[in-house]
Amino acid sequence: LNVDSRHIADEFMRPSYTSGIWATGSLTDRLKYQAMLGNNMSTLGVSASRLDNGFNTLSSALIWFPTGDFEKGFSGQGWGDFEHHDKFSTRLAVHFSRSNENKESQPDSEQFENTQLRLSDGTVIFTPNLFAPGVTITDARYRMTTVDGGFKYRGFALEGEYFWRWLDDFKFMETITPETLQRIPSRLFDHSFQIQGSAMVVPKTLQAYLGFSKIFGQFGQPRDFRAGLNFFPFKNKVVRWNNEALYLYKSPVGYTSVPYPIGGRGWVFHSSMELAF
Repeated sequence: LNVDSRHIADEFMRPSYTSGIWATGSLTDRLKYQAMLGNNMSTLGVSASRLDNGFNTLSSALIWFPTGDFEKGFSGQGWGDFEHHDKFSTRLAVHFSRSNENKESQPDSEQFENTQLRLSDGTVIFTPNLFAPGVTITDARYRMTTVDGGFKYRGFALEGEYFWRWLDDFKFMETITPETLQRIPSRLFDHSFQIQGSAMVVPKTLQAYLGFSKIFGQFGQPRDFRAGLNFFPFKNKVVRWNNEALYLYKSPVGYTSVPYPIGGRGWVFHSSMELAF
């Protein structure tokens, strides 16, 4: 609903951009699928020399539209009901992603779309001495599944999603003694949710929205809340002016293209003009 800035629960859990092969299509008129096979979770900021030659990253989704017209119109996909559905329209979906990640295949900067495996306090899991002195994780398996649902009706929309994430199958740079191994968790599990609601206050012109997300993590429970307005000066989605108030509590994610830093706590007010082309 805002300009290119996900809730922290979504940002914390999700994969990012990578290279590979993908397929999308329809099993029935109301049931769609998406699947991709790639080589890591986030190619941006990672040179080809740091990637292995395995296609062990999988992302998939099964999406059901019970009432048939949730994606009404060319621009019907996405958040909110700008298109004004005259009939109650719904969507349900389930997603699964997994990847074998290596320390060398991870972005090492805070540039655009820098997605890394982090603890819920924001620490990258490949950080040296993370769980014990002199111990560095070099490899980990990432698995994440989500369910989402939403409806659109006469300018109103409500969407929510729940995430579950597991990190395990750790490998280490050093030889680990049994005593040290007991201090290192064999599996990390985090879950989270996000919910967003919106209303077209003035049809095709002014949209108001609220959103909230929270992470239930082993190393903290970050959350964020946002309220905002979207103004569409030409009564289409090509140009919009977004103004938002965002409250953060110990954000575990952040990089240069979003309005929140890692560890961020407090209010952020920002305004963005978007041109879609």
